[in-house]
Amino acid sequence: MAITMEQLLATLKATGEETRLRILALFKNGELTVTELVSVLRQSQPRISRHLRLLCEAGLLERHREGTWIFYRLAYGSEQAKLIKSIMNFCPYDDQILQHDQERLVEVKRERDKKAAEYFEENAKNWDKIRSSYVPEKQVEDFLLEQIKGKKIDDLLDVGTGTGRMLELFSSYTKHGIGIDLSREMLAIARSHLEQNDIDHMHVRQGDMYDLALSDHSIDLVIFHQVLHFADDPLAAIKETARILRNDGCVIIVDFLPHKIEKLREEYAHRRLGFSNSEVSEWCVATDLKITKTEVMKGRELDIGIWIAHKNQKSI
Repeated sequence: MAITMEQLLATLKATGEETRLRILALFKNGELTVTELVSVLRQSQPRISRHLRLLCEAGLLERHREGTWIFYRLAYGSEQAKLIKSIMNFCPYDDQILQHDQERLVEVKRERDKKAAEYFEENAKNWDKIRSSYVPEKQVEDFLLEQIKGKKIDDLLDVGTGTGRMLELFSSYTKHGIGIDLSREMLAIARSHLEQNDIDHMHVRQGDMYDLALSDHSIDLVIFHQVLHFADDPLAAIKETARILRNDGCVIIVDFLPHKIEKLREEYAHRRLGFSNSEVSEWCVATDLKITKTEVMKGRELDIGIWIAHKNQKSI
């Protein structure tokens, strides 16, 4: 649908002010909070908040909440979003004011990345212990990429995104992607990784796998990569996924096959010790999905199962 005269005027009016143009220029790559914008622009929080509200009302920015924090990013998908990206192509980034903004933004992101790296280092040793007991990640990732070769993926959802690795992996094959996670610490790591790799069409937000806050029939591909063994109710998560899938949409589940390593439950909060083919099949039958491919990968202590299912019983 083409942009209306009213929307065009609202967009031009919203961008036609120095501070708001500076704000938009800062969103060229990634997401920012009000506090971060205050640090960069050296203006009061009420003033920045007012500008952000006007930009959101004009459809140029999107906002989402993570606990007490609110993140903002350039809008996606609307006609206004397309227009603002065109306008930003003419933004004079070599202007002295904008250059100073970018320099301060680098400092803000450096501090954010530092905190994320510290959390990652504290926990990486535990993750490496688990990884060493199953199939190499590269083997799994190569298999996943092979499955989507030549497929059109407009919108992707990575449930329990963690470090954002799946978003990074699929970024070259996807027009737009969202990663959700309950952990703000993990989301900070994911944001850092995406920004360091200049991946600006994938973003993350705090979210619940049982209530995705996404529209019906809005996603082409959903990934559950080593997530469901933490879930209280995997079936409910799959049911919510089926709701948001487009016709012929695809779900990929990667998880452990049944095992008896109780320490994963005791030390790493795994609620389930893997899943059988029959159990995953039952979830899919109950949610009108059809498994079209399964793969078993043998590990040193733990075996990996990969299940690919489609909506409306059509193949990818």
